[in-house]
Amino acid sequence: MSAISYRYADVDHIKVFYREAGRPTAPKLLLLHGFPSSSHMFRDLIPLLAEHFHIVAPDLPGFGQSDMPSRDAFTYTFDNIATVIERFTEQIGFDRFAMYVFDYGAPTGFRLALRHPERIAAIISQNGNAYEEGLSEGWNPIRAYWQDPSQANREALRAMLTHDATMWQYRHGVQDTASVSPDGYSLDEFYLSRPGAHEIQLDLFGDYRNNVALYPAFQQYFRSHQPPFLAVWGKNDPFFLPPGAEAFKRDIPNAEVRFFDTGHFALETHAAEIAAAISGFLIR
Repeated sequence: MSAISYRYADVDHIKVFYREAGRPTAPKLLLLHGFPSSSHMFRDLIPLLAEHFHIVAPDLPGFGQSDMPSRDAFTYTFDNIATVIERFTEQIGFDRFAMYVFDYGAPTGFRLALRHPERIAAIISQNGNAYEEGLSEGWNPIRAYWQDPSQANREALRAMLTHDATMWQYRHGVQDTASVSPDGYSLDEFYLSRPGAHEIQLDLFGDYRNNVALYPAFQQYFRSHQPPFLAVWGKNDPFFLPPGAEAFKRDIPNAEVRFFDTGHFALETHAAEIAAAISGFLIR
């Protein structure tokens, strides 16, 4: 088992925390987490892949152990988060890499691919969407905020930031909830409870509409560049539906799609199976 190192990088005065494992000479793999988690979500996956890959998993700005600048100092948009991660990859020497994207990590990573297609060796998307048919009715309260960014609609979204809501995201669609460690959602709740964190997350809920607006550009990238693509999907995800995974094959006919009988946080229950799928895919 390869040792995991825990490091920080100073990226334009923003401290970015990251986990690193594997030989520096091995093929590079970037892991990008989602909402409301951090690189902690990859704690089981990294040891399963580190023998064959040089793995780096950063915490996005405002998440986990990375800096959470005030909203006056940093505008929380996915464009700006992607810019920080783009600079981070350059700083650590990730000049060409495969990437594993999940949830918020998907619009972040897909922006990197749009900006620098020559850097992307392959993409693994785990419940990371780029097609409108993949968005469930669970997005309706957020859609209402996009259409009318009133204070009332913003306040209504605070229900998605509670401890119960976070725990539900981890446990919904899982066959045996006793298989889900409380560590993940408890740590997420700790980070969400920091002063100012809720306002940042509400800003990102609002900005997510710009991810959907970029879906046609993401799809054009897929058609034009045909990156090796693997979708590994918790099929019971209440937010990102299986049709969103299947849709990748429209633009990348050789894309591989694998479904697992679990929910949104598929790595909590199926890390070994997903690691095996990734290893086979990337080695091929």
